Amino acid sequence: MARSYQNIITLEAGKRGGKPCIRGLRITVYDVLSWLADGMTSAEIIEDFPELNTDDISACLSFAADREHGLVSLKTS
Repeated sequence: MARSYQNIITLEAGKRGGKPCIRGLRITVYDVLSWLADGMTSAEIIEDFPELNTDDISACLSFAADREHGLVSLKTS
């Protein structure tokens, strides 16, 4: 399965402690995964955070899957 999160998941040393964020926003991959784990749907997340979209949420899941599998390699800015 092709992963297409490289242009969505970003790392910036001075933002959120250098954690992976979504498109330079202050919303981390961990935030999104936590909301999903707590039972929020993608639609609910987008309703609460309209700056996000379904591609962002899918990118978080793909990133987490690759990270779990040991395939993640991101450039820091």
